[in-house]
Amino acid sequence: MSFLSSDGLGPILLSTWPWLIVPVIMVVRARRSTSLDQELATVPASPPAVSIIIPARNESRNIGPCLRSILASDYPLLSVIIVDDHSTDGTAAAALAAAAGDQRVTILLAPALPDGWFGKQWACAVGARAAQADILAFVDADTLHSPDLVTRAVRAMERRNARLLSIVGRQTLVTFWERVVQPHVFAAIAQRYGGTEEVSRSSRAVDKLANGQCLFITNDAYARAGGHESVRETVSDDVALAQRVHETGGGVALVLGAAQLSTRMYTGLADLMRGWGKNVFAGGRTTAPFGRVGRALFPLMLLVSPLMTVAPPAVLLLAALGLVGPVIAASALVAASATLLFWSYVYHRMGYSTLYSLLYPLGGAVLLVICVRAIARGSNVEWRGRLYTSR
Repeated sequence: MSFLSSDGLGPILLSTWPWLIVPVIMVVRARRSTSLDQELATVPASPPAVSIIIPARNESRNIGPCLRSILASDYPLLSVIIVDDHSTDGTAAAALAAAAGDQRVTILLAPALPDGWFGKQWACAVGARAAQADILAFVDADTLHSPDLVTRAVRAMERRNARLLSIVGRQTLVTFWERVVQPHVFAAIAQRYGGTEEVSRSSRAVDKLANGQCLFITNDAYARAGGHESVRETVSDDVALAQRVHETGGGVALVLGAAQLSTRMYTGLADLMRGWGKNVFAGGRTTAPFGRVGRALFPLMLLVSPLMTVAPPAVLLLAALGLVGPVIAASALVAASATLLFWSYVYHRMGYSTLYSLLYPLGGAVLLVICVRAIARGSNVEWRGRLYTSR
């Protein structure tokens, strides 16, 4: 066939190199990561006190399992502060039942939300003010913790001299749409940041990343960074706080913790689209490199990953209809095959059936819709019944 000749092969390779090279680079960068498994699981001789703060708004389904997993911790100097952010579903009652009289648990009702604050940041700030500990740990109510998580996290902070340590746990994907869409979001994040060691060793604040699902920070670094008040108006408070800690002279580290932390973020397609829709643009802008130019170009940068995913299958569809030539069709086939191989690797690493990789065009298309809708919405954010403007 003519497109396999030397004259046809050159254009094919030239047009498909991003689909051939970028996945390899992503895999190599992602492997530059460290895990809590590498940290000691023995409590330090003089352990610092740790307060775990859980902001909770309408989390009656999650708060019980989360709290019980935390209370099973083997860490000796541990307290838990749950801040009920005006829930209407009995979150506080569910937390009280799960606490079962454990004196380590305090349940607070957040005061009325002040102007200019996101609800989660306000609840975190309320919890931090009530805490009396050397280390504050902010965790989401939909997380589950292993007994050794706190011990290993404290050990990691000491060994790395980190003032802020964030943990990336295992994502529990249950429904069809979770398994089809969520990996695409995580891959896009990995494409931007690379592995945990790239984030930890980065010298620029814009390259710092944190996972608000589980974030440990020393009390002094939290105060020096201005606490959650300094990030009260941004939807990506975790990333912004990590940037603030870095800017104020504190070490920031990111580690994997698949064996210590698990999270189920969203439960279906509508939930996914709402959840990521509030973050990918309004919050993602603060992570754009190259200053004002990068922020101006961020909408285009945001679309690159999903467009690269859906373009080859779309061109193959056009080829099946006879609307493109053989060289373009061959290029699309090479790019689609390389992308399929990459997604097979991703699903294998995540522990899910590689058959889901066959649906990668669908996942990419949904992510594209999420990004387009988020860009159209701009700084306006709606979450858990409240409207915000992210700064």
